[in-house]
Amino acid sequence: MLRYSLKRLISLVLSLVVASLVIFLVIEVAPGDPASFMLGINAQPDTVAALRSELGLDVPKWQRYLDWAGGMLIGDFGTSYTYRTPVSEMIADRLWVSLPLALFALTISTLVAFPAGIYAASRRGRAGDAAVMGATQLGVAIPNFWFAMMMVLVFAINLRWFSAGGFAGWDKGILAGLHSLTLPAISLALPQAAILARVMRSSLLDILGEDFMRTARAKGLSRGQALWRHGVRNALIPVLTIIGLQFSFLLAGAIIIEQVFYLPGLGRLVFQAISSRDLIVVESVVMLLVFSVITVNFVVDLAYALVDPRLRRRS
Repeated sequence: MLRYSLKRLISLVLSLVVASLVIFLVIEVAPGDPASFMLGINAQPDTVAALRSELGLDVPKWQRYLDWAGGMLIGDFGTSYTYRTPVSEMIADRLWVSLPLALFALTISTLVAFPAGIYAASRRGRAGDAAVMGATQLGVAIPNFWFAMMMVLVFAINLRWFSAGGFAGWDKGILAGLHSLTLPAISLALPQAAILARVMRSSLLDILGEDFMRTARAKGLSRGQALWRHGVRNALIPVLTIIGLQFSFLLAGAIIIEQVFYLPGLGRLVFQAISSRDLIVVESVVMLLVFSVITVNFVVDLAYALVDPRLRRRS
């Protein structure tokens, strides 16, 4: 297990190094200059040069990369060009919205998908299976931003159960904060629950056809007992990958949903930073999101080894 973990850890570090290089190079070659953007098109060249010097944009790119990457290792993400505020403080403020939103949506997705997938697999070819698969197909097909607007129309405008947007803040209590995140979380969770339910059904059907499941039935276990004692656990191996990827997507891919609901999360921060050419904010937030994706995949790999001992023996 230790050797397996070390190999995955080395892969994580190399992936982060490559990702940081790619992010820096891609953003740096984007057209437009932050100093020119901030001063406007009528700014004098000497004024632009002075601001570039103040922002540290006049140093070689390799030095800027090393300063940026080295600063991230100690938690220093630099200072925003636009707001003149430490990027780490901006990320910390927004993370307290995006992270709970992602966890809330993942919880909803899992609570809906697991029973649906198991129910469909246990009734393969019957009406219940067809109903669940039809619902999941619809969930995959519906864009989450359209579903979000429908949620606002029904539950915020017509029924007035929720606010149409904004975030109440955790200082008003956990319930108030979760209430503000309910509609966005459901909007994010819908397509993810549909995908996860289909994967759970497919994985469980493969397990139900294995010899050890027939042996369990031959020893006297009922279909339900064999399903829950042996089938579900073994079916979780591919499902863990989907859950890990879904969390990464929910954390990094909520830009549109945060725009629909006016949530002050990382998604809106990236959108605003791109609009104002605040490169240091874009680089830092994107790198943080990539770090979360790679770290979650690392944790999923370790979870694989815990669920399936064959992976430990292979390593």
